[in-house]
Amino acid sequence: MPPVFPMLTVLSMFYYMCLRRQARTATRGEMNSRRAIESNTRALPINVEIVQYAKEVLDFSSHYGSENSMSYTMWNLAGIPNVYPSSGDFTQTAVFRTYGTWWDRCPSARLPFKRTPSTFCSQDYVELAFEEPVYPTAVHILETYHPGAVVRILACSANPYSQNPPAEVRWEILWSEAPTKVNGPQARQFTPCIKQINFPTNLIRLEVNSSLLDYYTELDAVVLHGVKERPVLSLKTSMIDMNDIDEDEDEEKFACGMDTLNKQFSIVTLREWPTNGYFDKLPYELIQLILSHLTVPDLCRLAQTCKLLYQHCCDPLQYIHLSLQPYWARINDTSLEYLQSRCTLIQWLNLSWTGNRGAISVSGFSRFLKVCGSELVRLELSCGHFLNETCLEVITEMCPNLQELNLSSCDKIPPQAFNHIAKVGSLKRLILYRTKVEQTALLSILNFCSELQHLSLGSCVMIEDYDLIASMMGAKCKKLRSLDLWRCKNITESGIAELASGCQLLEELDLGWCPTLQSSTGCFTNLARKLPNLQKLFLTANRSVCDTDIEELAANCTHLRQLDILGTRMVSPASLRKLLESCKDLSLLDVSFCSQIDNRVVLELNANFPNVFIKKSFTQ
Repeated sequence: MPPVFPMLTVLSMFYYMCLRRQARTATRGEMNSRRAIESNTRALPINVEIVQYAKEVLDFSSHYGSENSMSYTMWNLAGIPNVYPSSGDFTQTAVFRTYGTWWDRCPSARLPFKRTPSTFCSQDYVELAFEEPVYPTAVHILETYHPGAVVRILACSANPYSQNPPAEVRWEILWSEAPTKVNGPQARQFTPCIKQINFPTNLIRLEVNSSLLDYYTELDAVVLHGVKERPVLSLKTSMIDMNDIDEDEDEEKFACGMDTLNKQFSIVTLREWPTNGYFDKLPYELIQLILSHLTVPDLCRLAQTCKLLYQHCCDPLQYIHLSLQPYWARINDTSLEYLQSRCTLIQWLNLSWTGNRGAISVSGFSRFLKVCGSELVRLELSCGHFLNETCLEVITEMCPNLQELNLSSCDKIPPQAFNHIAKVGSLKRLILYRTKVEQTALLSILNFCSELQHLSLGSCVMIEDYDLIASMMGAKCKKLRSLDLWRCKNITESGIAELASGCQLLEELDLGWCPTLQSSTGCFTNLARKLPNLQKLFLTANRSVCDTDIEELAANCTHLRQLDILGTRMVSPASLRKLLESCKDLSLLDVSFCSQIDNRVVLELNANFPNVFIKKSFTQ
């Protein structure tokens, strides 16, 4: 008779997992009702729940507003509510830069990285600091317009107000869910059931995905509830759902996935196996194809099974395209060091959101690129606050084949550092949104990077003369297809004329919130006549756009797909009808706050042109 001890061990391990899962998922109601905690020896004081609004906005990936004002900026999330419980479009709220799928359906859209885990769908984030570190019992998010974008809430072990930075920074997911469609744009208080954690926190991160929304989501405030003392977890075992075990596995993937990367990728010896099973009979290329569908942590796990699969999982061909953004909280110098030997052929690398709070050092990043940068074609570094001038210098020296560079929201890079980018003459895409690039450096980049096809200069507030920049683009960047000048404050009809004359291949142009452009100068009619290939044109918040401009677009830009004329008072329903009849491919038309376009007109246009999404925002 075989021994029963191994079976007993397995059963006790399963019982422990159930207890652990049940303890972690104790409901907030149970925890809040336990105001006094009793022990066998003494009674502890009442653990009073602390309620606090965000004290400060520490970091964010994008916002609709300007860098020099408070309207529609992430900074509105600090403090008490400004708008809630009212619904509608209010400038006092926090608004991210994009919504829906429109930005993925325009000429500047970038190809997605493969191997992105299905559990990671975040597009933007904001990090909030609170006064008191607490063990969270609830997080309330006050959404005032088009709710439903929040997909993940995380807590950090680091105290942003501590004088002594911790040796290790931990992030724990409090709640996570796939994007959901919310019926109606009305305000709501969103209070998901959060997981309990074993450390106090006063740093909360919200991650959002706005792809299912019909318009920009607007957030008013975030309220953190918590207690100073760690709550005692409920250990009731009467009801254990087997589905909890599966859910636990999904939740642990984020935590253990990159730990596995750091630990298991460093394994140099494996157990001896007599055979590799049926894998010995498969062609090498077929196994490579199968493994190409696995995520990076899954590759780490599979590498531990046998020597054959270890060799496959370490093959540099598996890392031609590598996105580490889904694992941003776990990536550090050690991760990059372990990946070096496997990334010698890498062409696409996504390090967006990684490395902050000391996780990646300048020396660690430099060592990695010196080994792995020679074949790089695309490098995504959005919100990489560890980047400095040395990093940009290393990029330009070690990545001679680089064609795409994303430095979006890398606002810690000093202005003089951008001069190095001019050395990469092969660049076709450059994203400098919300950076401190200055005019001299940008002129040098435009002069030497004549292959540029896609350029983003949105919210670049350090540039003094956009007319000069537009003139240089017209002279040097003849291949330009998309240009983002969102919230550039000083471009005039002179710069637009130079741009339209020199960059006639333009298919996408964002001139939203450019207050110095006036329709009376003929700048918009000039654009329409010189740029017949336009597919996307944003003239957001330009009050001077008139019927003449719309009619010129209808006559000359028949390929137009997206048009934003939010806020104009001069456009009539008749000109919009001409536009819709002429531009058969038009799919997005934003007429929010257009005084001549009321809801009745929008309903009529929707009925006659059902394939066009016509947006009319409102304020209550």
